[in-house]
Amino acid sequence: MPAEEFVAGWISGALGLVLGHPFDTVKLLGFFKGMSFPIASIAVVNSVLFGVYSNALLVLTATSHQERRAQPPSYTHVFIAGCTGGFLQAYCLAPFDLIKVRLQNQTEPRAKPGSPPPQYQGPVHCAASIFQAEGPRGLFRGAWALTLRDTPTLGIYFVTYEWLCRQFTLDGQTPSSGTVLVAGGFAGITSWVAATPLDVIKSRMQMAGLKQRAYGGLLDCMVSSARQEGLGVFFRGLTINSARAFPVNAVTFLSYEHLLLSWG
Repeated sequence: MPAEEFVAGWISGALGLVLGHPFDTVKLLGFFKGMSFPIASIAVVNSVLFGVYSNALLVLTATSHQERRAQPPSYTHVFIAGCTGGFLQAYCLAPFDLIKVRLQNQTEPRAKPGSPPPQYQGPVHCAASIFQAEGPRGLFRGAWALTLRDTPTLGIYFVTYEWLCRQFTLDGQTPSSGTVLVAGGFAGITSWVAATPLDVIKSRMQMAGLKQRAYGGLLDCMVSSARQEGLGVFFRGLTINSARAFPVNAVTFLSYEHLLLSWG
């Protein structure tokens, strides 16, 4: 199984995260709050996504990444490969994403004389606290919502990217850097439009343990949220997600494509 796609995915994921992290914390204290942990974790998860996607296409089409411009895969194959990558990355991402959400949503002020310390002192302490208070399953709180979010939306993500690249590139040619940037950016926005409702539910389920609020499951969380706040709650955060998605995914795809091209 080719390893270049995993390495390129790791590096491109780290670059995209550095660019996008301020959007994740724009409503919180400090643009780069909780950054060191997600850089390591999301880079690994992105490695899984792009590595599984590319190798799934290799299985489906018997063509390497370099050969796919001359022999482009069908959109059905792209969608299946994207969904496969999304499904597997969701389970790798779930504990890391939970810890990131908990750390970023701490409301305690930074340490001052006489003030109580934050509930979580860092990623390791957060993971240990969740494990102690909620058990092993607590680390996978919201995992089903994450899986339902990522599996189809990452299929849409890669289909959108491939379609836009093909619209602005001659047959058999490599897309220009500008095309990759635009296609990657709009792929990110398209996927987040589809993902935002389940992202809202995922975050609420992840924070339920911290806020001592129990949901009976995914459906109960959806019904309770809609009943209390209306259907508009499912698109809360769509604007900031879209603003974040364009630059992050543009840089992610550009770095990924150029790394694979340079490695030949």
